[in-house]
Amino acid sequence: MRGGSGPARRPATARASRAATALSPRLRHRLVELVRGPGWRRIAIARRVGASLLVILALVLALSPAAGSGGVALLVASRDVAAGATLRAEDLTIRRWPADLVPAGALRRIDEVEGRVLAGAARAGEPLTDLRIAGPELAVRATGSPDAATVPIRLADAGVAGLLTPGSTVDVVTAGPSADEPVVLASRAVVLAVLPADGGPGISPAGRGRLVLVALPRAGATRVAAASLSQQVALTLP
Repeated sequence: MRGGSGPARRPATARASRAATALSPRLRHRLVELVRGPGWRRIAIARRVGASLLVILALVLALSPAAGSGGVALLVASRDVAAGATLRAEDLTIRRWPADLVPAGALRRIDEVEGRVLAGAARAGEPLTDLRIAGPELAVRATGSPDAATVPIRLADAGVAGLLTPGSTVDVVTAGPSADEPVVLASRAVVLAVLPADGGPGISPAGRGRLVLVALPRAGATRVAAASLSQQVALTLP
């Protein structure tokens, strides 16, 4: 009896195991059945998987820091601006910039430069620095003199402006006691900017020449500024 009961028990155990598997199939069995099922079932599965992925992606984006939250706020040109232009608020905007790419002397606020002259042309999106604006910092760097200053000069000959570019070195002269004895007011002045001839601030009501900003050591700058109040001055290229 004991020997005959073994085989009978084994088939019963196998049937129980198969029944348990049918009632509680493993995950891979379910996936196989779903994939091999009707077409509508596969479409439903694909939609559910896609929806799940979208939910996960939305959660990741929501928890990750915003793209514009990092970096440093810098002043950049909002559009292309020509050299010598007087900067207006609409020429400028604030943007975030990677901290390790911030240039030295970068400007941060619009009110720092609004109404000042741009020494060199700027492209849209380009960060502005203190050396791009005509002023004390650029004057010191251009002349190498720690007490340098910027002087505006109205050209007696408007045609000379076409020969000047930022960085040009010029002498500032005026008429002497006789026509063949000009007086040199300053030597090796550095041109910072030539204002545009568009009827704006670079042109006087009397129709005189364009306005040029030059950098000089302070003593020479004072002499040139005083002379230009009562005399016509000109620039010569050495």
